[in-house]
Formats: sequence, structure tokens, C-alpha cells
Amino acid sequence: MDQNNKDSEEENEKEVTPPSDESSELEAAPEENEEEEEFDDGEEEEEDFDLEAQIETFLEQIEEDPDNCLNYYNLGEAYMDLGEHQSAKTQFELALQYDTEQEFASIIHFAMGEVYFSELMSGIQSKVIISSVGLHSAHKAGESIVDVTDDDYRLPIREFELALELIDKLKADEEIVEHVSLNAPLQIADLNYKWASDLIDKSRQIDNYGGEIKDVKKAQKLLKKTVEINPNHSQANLMIKYTKKMLQEGWESYDEYGFMAKKIEGLG
Repeated sequence: MDQNNKDSEEENEKEVTPPSDESSELEAAPEENEEEEEFDDGEEEEEDFDLEAQIETFLEQIEEDPDNCLNYYNLGEAYMDLGEHQSAKTQFELALQYDTEQEFASIIHFAMGEVYFSELMSGIQSKVIISSVGLHSAHKAGESIVDVTDDDYRLPIREFELALELIDKLKADEEIVEHVSLNAPLQIADLNYKWASDLIDKSRQIDNYGGEIKDVKKAQKLLKKTVEINPNHSQANLMIKYTKKMLQEGWESYDEYGFMAKKIEGLG
């Protein structure tokens, strides 16, 4: 990777260190004595940490070293911490563009997946995951999913998949490599579960849209993918049993006044 025309000897001596508690910045690993000094001062630095000031620092670093993909990655993480998702995605896309050797693409794709996942969870869907495991026939106006856009789930899943596919190229600390290796599959499992849960909630909406059985079958496949990755995913295991019952026996949906609004016949 081109580190702004630094000689190869310096570049070979560099490696990426994991984000600290105060900031998500990736940078060259310090010498051992410097590392101990940073650790000793950690509490004091945390008290004085200013995310806005950190963003200004990253912007200055980009101005000084515009070909360094890590500068864009660090800025993207800072925007993510502020909840500015679109700005974060823009910086991660630039980081991928400048990471010509894909030496850091794994962690960048992982970060991009987290942005998409955070956006997905900030919508109304995040309110009904628990209800899909609980009150299966209860509906409240404004809280039932009426449509599910597949790309909302495919995009973050693909980013986490790319993070895993490119992990062998990742030039980073063992801690970062381990973090991606362990958490990317779990994120994929949770996304499959959420996708399935939203499809089930959609099928239980009051309006009859004609694709209820198809959506529940799709949800069942997604739930099975979830437990393949994470066999201990208790909610997914519960929902697999529930979808089997739905498909066999059918189900009913009730309006907010307790009257049956829709009945779907099972497949027997």
C-alpha cells in the first residue's frame, strides 16, 4: 500500500493497531515504551477526549496525506460515532478507493457493514423484533411492518462477507483480525434473523397482500441460516418452531380492537 511515498523499509515496519476506547483511529503501531506511556495516561486522555477535535485532526491528516486510506477510515469511524451515517459511508468508500492493495479492506468493509446495520436498526423494524417472538397476534397501529426491502439486509450482509473474504490480506494487529473473524459471522447471523423476523411481522399485518406464505417460507430459510452460523441463537431456534406451526396450521391477525382482520390458511 502506498503510504505517501515513504520508503519500503519504513512501510514494512508498520502495522495497524486496534482502535482505542477514546477513538477509532487506526495508525502505525508505536514502539513498546510509547505503547506503555499511552496506556498509563489512558484515563486522563479519556476525560479530555473531544470527538469534534478528533475529526478536525483527521481532516488535517487527509490534507497532508491524501493517498493514505487509513486517514479516511479513521474519519469515517469518527462520523459513525457521531451518528452521521452518510458521511461515514462516504469516507469508508474513499478508504476502499485508496486501499489499492486491499491491505485494510477487510476492516473497512466491516465498518461499512456496521453503518448499514445501524441504519437498519434505527428504523421502525427495530421495534418489532421482540414482538415477533412474543405477542404473535397483537398489532398496534404504526408499529407493524407493511413492507420489507431485501436490499436493506443484503447490503450489510455483503459487507460483512467481504470483510471475511479479505481477512487474509488484512495487515493489522492480531486483536483486529480476531475481532473481524469473530464478529462478522455473528453480525451476518443477526441480520438473517432480523430479516426473517421482519418478514414474519409483515406476514402478520392486518392487510392481506397475498404473499404471506411465501414470506414465511423465506423467513424460515433465513432462520436456518442464522442457526447454522450461531447454533446458540435462542430467538432464531424459537422462531423456526413458530414458522413451522404457521405454515402447517395457518394464523390469524387481529386489529387494535381485538377483532380478527385476516386469516391465513396453513399448508397442512
